[in-house]
Amino acid sequence: MYVAVVGDDTWASLADHFADEAYASVKGYVRTYVMHQQLLEHLPAPPAPVLDVGGGAGHQSFPLAQAGYDVTLLDSSPAMLDKARQRLQRLPPEVQRRVTLVHADGENADEAVNGQRFAAVLCHGVLGYHEQPEPLVNQLCRCAAAGGLVSIMTGNAKAMAVRPALERRWDDALASFDARTEIGVLGVPGRADTVEELSELMRSRGVQPLCWYGVWLFVDWLEFSGAELDPTDSKQVAATAAVELEASRRDPYRQLSRVFHLVGRKGPS
Repeated sequence: MYVAVVGDDTWASLADHFADEAYASVKGYVRTYVMHQQLLEHLPAPPAPVLDVGGGAGHQSFPLAQAGYDVTLLDSSPAMLDKARQRLQRLPPEVQRRVTLVHADGENADEAVNGQRFAAVLCHGVLGYHEQPEPLVNQLCRCAAAGGLVSIMTGNAKAMAVRPALERRWDDALASFDARTEIGVLGVPGRADTVEELSELMRSRGVQPLCWYGVWLFVDWLEFSGAELDPTDSKQVAATAAVELEASRRDPYRQLSRVFHLVGRKGPS
């Protein structure tokens, strides 16, 4: 199913690189694997309904559909939704039937899904592209059913100096210790949050934070320091992902991740 809401597509020129190249890298695989494992620790059993806000080409939510969940993928970019449709067509028919694509902005998610409530609402790698987090977080929490999960992955404001330092941009790194914005790896301006601030936003909207994780650590450091990781070396990739998953759960490692994953549960209505 495809539901359209007209709007400008600022991601059209980035869709191919993001969907076809970034996720085909070791770093892309690590993101998908680590966050999938983290989600499975909290999700109810399938076929619980899942809403993926800003879900792009479905790299995070399609594996959930393959696991039996009913997935609604909402994105503001027609180009990204075209990529999602192409990838979806390569999946078995029974998986395709469990996925609905919706064209809408995340700040209008509740209206776009006609007030449906979900067992889990995901928003990964999207919040930092909004000038202020409150409107989008409000929609995410509203779309979650009572007892449902809210899962947000976004930039870690406490680790803003990591990337420029690893790239040996020392002046930029020094200026980044107290920064909240940067030009990201896709060339698009982005904004970072802290776990504490985002947790408080969740609480104020009836969602109790459960835990938070890191997402990338060592693969980030290797990439930005110039190392090349081979995505075709399956044994090495699996070992890398296992280490990243363990680091994502432990201090001080998770605190040094450039992005964090915060999971909360909505209280009773």
